[in-house]
Amino acid sequence: MSDALDALEARWLQALVSAREGTREGAREPSPAPYAANLLKRWSEPQRKYHTLDHLTAVLDHIDALEEYADDPDLVRLAAWFHDAVYLPERSTNEERSARLAERALPEAGVSEEKTAEVARLVRLTVTHDPADDDPNGQVLCDADLAILASAPDAYAAYAAAVREEYGFVPDDAFRAGRAAVLRQLLDLPRLFRTPYGQREWEGRARENLRAELDGLTAG
Repeated sequence: MSDALDALEARWLQALVSAREGTREGAREPSPAPYAANLLKRWSEPQRKYHTLDHLTAVLDHIDALEEYADDPDLVRLAAWFHDAVYLPERSTNEERSARLAERALPEAGVSEEKTAEVARLVRLTVTHDPADDDPNGQVLCDADLAILASAPDAYAAYAAAVREEYGFVPDDAFRAGRAAVLRQLLDLPRLFRTPYGQREWEGRARENLRAELDGLTAG
């Protein structure tokens, strides 16, 4: 296993061990390694061009930067691991199926029902990226997932190209219309980012990138 995969597995272990503290006291906890291996395999599937291990790593890095705003940052980290664990571009049920995967796997791995329910709720929240004002965990996960939108122009262009590659089976006209609708939905949100850091550091640049991509899709 490469150093990068080793590092990711270590991050999974740390989040999982923290999440299951205080649960199943006296019981022998299952090894977290098989769960890490399964998730890493899922995130390495060939149909992924943007929703890859690099994306997972970036989301985890952003959660680290935003953890002060979360009620339970380790549950947010587990939600990041599961939020695109099931990903088939041609399906619209990926978030729901990913949440159900979390609901099956986390209790087996020794996480309480209450904490499992919170992770699954957070995964489902990534359908809309519209957390409530009193949902700090949701705000951190959604901000971390959307942080790519505030990238430098070349990195944003690479992200947009990777998304198009994932949807290579969609004809150009249909893709442009669908992608434009997604961009408009994001731009219509009162705020793309909900944490103070996200609003301060990412909001303006992300909107510039979204508008530029939308203009390119709708030109002519």
